[in-house]
Amino acid sequence: MSLPEKDEFRLRHMLEASEQALQFAHGRKRADVDADAMLRFAMSHAITIVGEAASKVSEPTRAALPGIPWPAIVGMRHRLVHAYFDVDADVLWKSTNESLPGLVQQLKAALAGI
Repeated sequence: MSLPEKDEFRLRHMLEASEQALQFAHGRKRADVDADAMLRFAMSHAITIVGEAASKVSEPTRAALPGIPWPAIVGMRHRLVHAYFDVDADVLWKSTNESLPGLVQQLKAALAGI
């Protein structure tokens, strides 16, 4: 698959930020998100970067990667940025630990095919 350079750049940002969020959560428990403001902020910021980068990926590239839930990723970014005062720690934890591992695999596969 051939991607525009700017899309490759954004996919790499998505991958890097996803891996960072997973590193932040590694070895932690759900309760740590409530107890540790720095962890909560770091995870939130990393996921925001994933969403911001996703929002800049072109429609043709999104169409070429239909397994990636583009609207959900961008929607999560929107929620974290515009409702920063009311972030649901359960959603943050689930997004990181349940959604990001699959996204990382999809992004790695897409980038390997370039």
